[in-house]
Amino acid sequence: MARVLRAATVVTAAARVGGFLPRLQTPVPAVRALSTSQSPPQVAHAVWSLGQLNHVAVAVPDLEKARAFYRDVLGAQVSEAVPLPDHGVSVVFVNLGNTKMELLHPLGDDSPIAGFLKKNKAGGMHHVCIEVDNINAAVADLKEKKIRSLSEEAKIGAHGKPVIFLHPKDCGGVLVELEQA
Repeated sequence: MARVLRAATVVTAAARVGGFLPRLQTPVPAVRALSTSQSPPQVAHAVWSLGQLNHVAVAVPDLEKARAFYRDVLGAQVSEAVPLPDHGVSVVFVNLGNTKMELLHPLGDDSPIAGFLKKNKAGGMHHVCIEVDNINAAVADLKEKKIRSLSEEAKIGAHGKPVIFLHPKDCGGVLVELEQA
């Protein structure tokens, strides 16, 4: 009983001197939950639209070791390594059902992945790839919006479809690859 009286005295004293009690009684603004049933706002006169996440790319220092980890330890469906000389990498795709991971390994010292691995010895996330329904319209629109790309035009990517990479400094620090759906 003495503890309850002491606690009540402390609360009353704190309230008198503008302590924490008035702050506890301040109403908290309501937060609306994001509803997936609502459609996203549409851009007026959009000639292209963003699609789903195609893959997350991870640079790895040892492609076979990484491939074996996802296949043998995690039980994922994993492709064979495919060299892509035009991009300076070998790739392995890890099927995750709703998306993929792309394991990247350099095909030489001039590869952009070789530079990435020099800075990140253990490897790490390299880029995200998002599908678009019209890559040429997307590239033109993004150029108008002053979003830089790493090449002047789209190139054929690992899936045999046109891709373009957007500059990470214009994309919140993330290297974004757009791929024709």
